[in-house]
Amino acid sequence: MAQTTKYVIKYKLNGERRFEFAQLENGTAEEAKAALDAIHGQDDVISEISVSKAL
Repeated sequence: MAQTTKYVIKYKLNGERRFEFAQLENGTAEEAKAALDAIHGQDDVISEISVSKAL
């Protein structure tokens, strides 16, 4: 099993600021986008993704 770290993902969902916590391996924007796609529907527009380690 891969080592994961808790990250906070800040993003806009359909123009509205949101954030989620996720366990990610590397904390890359691509990894965060995949996690957000799993949470939200196909019709939602996700933009301005920023990832940082949770405190």
